[in-house]
Amino acid sequence: MINVAIIGYGNIGRAAEQAVLVSPDMNLVGIFHHTEIEQVIAHHHEIDVALLCVPTREVETNAKRLLQVGISTVDSFDIHGNIWNLHESLCPVAKANKTVSIIACGWDPGTDSVIRCLIQAMTPVDGVTYTNFGPGRSMGHSVVARSKQGVRDALSMTLPLGEGRHGRHVYVELEQGANLEQVRTDILSDDYFRFDPTEVEAVPSVKEIDTLMHGVKIERVGISGNTKEQQMAFTMRINNPALTGQVMTCAARATQRLCPGAYVLPEVPPMWLLSGTDEDNIRHLV
Repeated sequence: MINVAIIGYGNIGRAAEQAVLVSPDMNLVGIFHHTEIEQVIAHHHEIDVALLCVPTREVETNAKRLLQVGISTVDSFDIHGNIWNLHESLCPVAKANKTVSIIACGWDPGTDSVIRCLIQAMTPVDGVTYTNFGPGRSMGHSVVARSKQGVRDALSMTLPLGEGRHGRHVYVELEQGANLEQVRTDILSDDYFRFDPTEVEAVPSVKEIDTLMHGVKIERVGISGNTKEQQMAFTMRINNPALTGQVMTCAARATQRLCPGAYVLPEVPPMWLLSGTDEDNIRHLV
């Protein structure tokens, strides 16, 4: 049995708990608030892997501390442009302490990253891939908007504009006396939002309009050998935290088979995400 701890108990943490509890090869050791890293460290001999269900900007520091005491980690870091830097930062720490860190491991980045790798391998020449998200709730963007001073709650919706471009509509429930224009300025100047067209709107209650649904459509046109116009697409509509928690839980399984180091999901053999023996999975899936 793989002994798993969950750190952070928001939407993704609760979803991860459900996924761990139904996994036949996992034992849930404990659930910790994201500020309780010291308690996790104190129990490091009882924990094989920790699921970091924490805000992206807390991932690197927390992962390093856990890796240093021998706990492997899985996170859903979601700033695409900074993933390689995180990989380079955590890899030597994991290797030095004989642990594994699987980073950026949700559905995007994560399983969608694997799909993009596969379809590019299938059509490697002169191809173009578009990833169109939504419409739906971005967990990471909502967390960032909610962190701004004067914001009681927030919902950030991702709106597909086509050809891999996205807009964002942020609904904010303000604290009493908060200034909407200052909140709007703080949100629009954050790196999570400043590269996309973004609207910020105040609403009486975020809960009345909230949703956990999201989706993606990945499309590619390319050439296989010298055969042009090979077209492929992948589409899904999902509950965002449920799928993120499930993918992280599957990745926890893979940490027990990988050599020490840091990995993104495309570097992980897909079969190592599954329970059961390799023989059974090959017989049923290949």
